[in-house]
Amino acid sequence: MNIRDTFTLWGPTSLAVLLAASLSSPAFAQQAATQADPQVQEQPQERSQEQSQEQSKEQSQEQTQPQADISIDAVDSAAQVADQDELPRGHFRLPEQGDVIGEHYTVIVEDPEQTLIDIARRHNIGYEEIRMANPDVSLWVPGVGTEVVIPAKYILPPAPREGVVVNLSELRLYYYPANKPGIVETYPVSVGREEFATPVGITRTTVKVKDPAWAPPASMRREAAERGDPAPSVVPPGPDNPLGEHAILLAMPSYLIHGTNRPDGVGMRVSRGCIRMYPEDIKSLYERLPSGTQVNLMDAPFKAGWAADGTLFVQSFPQLQENVGDFEPLLNALERVNALTENNIEIDSAQIERAVEAPDGQFIALYGPQAPELEPEPEPVKLINEVELSASSSANQES
Repeated sequence: MNIRDTFTLWGPTSLAVLLAASLSSPAFAQQAATQADPQVQEQPQERSQEQSQEQSKEQSQEQTQPQADISIDAVDSAAQVADQDELPRGHFRLPEQGDVIGEHYTVIVEDPEQTLIDIARRHNIGYEEIRMANPDVSLWVPGVGTEVVIPAKYILPPAPREGVVVNLSELRLYYYPANKPGIVETYPVSVGREEFATPVGITRTTVKVKDPAWAPPASMRREAAERGDPAPSVVPPGPDNPLGEHAILLAMPSYLIHGTNRPDGVGMRVSRGCIRMYPEDIKSLYERLPSGTQVNLMDAPFKAGWAADGTLFVQSFPQLQENVGDFEPLLNALERVNALTENNIEIDSAQIERAVEAPDGQFIALYGPQAPELEPEPEPVKLINEVELSASSSANQES
């Protein structure tokens, strides 16, 4: 590259008991990946559950706007990209060549009570995705007639296309079903907020639980008691259960993929380390995902890939600070692009730098039919010989 410049109701039994009984296998972490936080291993119950106080956390992250109820038809994903041939929600055909699936498209707001969060859920998009794609549109009152961008175009993450891949910075899960080799599924997710970061590593699914009970961890019960509002030892299945109706346990102690009773927060960093999904998405995945499926928890804030027409695209997401370490975002981006290109391909490195410095998930075409033409480099200025200039001035004075 030439870079220029399923279990049913188990009543009072807590989820922690089930975790201790079922999660006896070790996590298979990548050698270069960060192991789970030691606190997770020493206090599995405290790091395995969702915090009952997340309502206030989510409200603050959502710019203190009032919470909006998701309408019933918000879960109806009738609006699909035309070339998807009526594939189910979140399903895409793997490209014969390249790394890009889906398409961006727009919708027009018709209901004055519809929020941007409603629209996002209807179209299988998460909170941060819809916000970054529509920075000038109100989250809570977009308004009738407003055009809303649906960023349903994705570069497949740089990982083996097998099992489940969760790209943490992207806040999105990808599933490559073994019984459907030409299909990839993708869904928005929530991951752990900074103080309860979701670890990076390779693990697998173990037990599936329908209508799980939830045991608030000891730290939460202490905090609630200090406020004079003691928390219950077990929250039974129902509308107050933050795990929702479906949970898939992982072989990485204390972590699971589950639903939520607050779907408006999907697509944000709001959990205590678990992977949250929309209720309709986890239900679908729960019914089809075999136990023992590999789960790759990775963090790739910068992605690059080829579209079917020969266009090289990149996109960049806000990086999770806990995974920075010695990571150099720009260098990583340049190396990623370099690995995908030939030496005779000219790329404008300034576009890569802009993507890294302003990570908003937008697609940027670097090369190919959809890329803007590179501006020619300016011709070098020819300097006038000072001697000739001086001689010319003297001749003019004599005349």
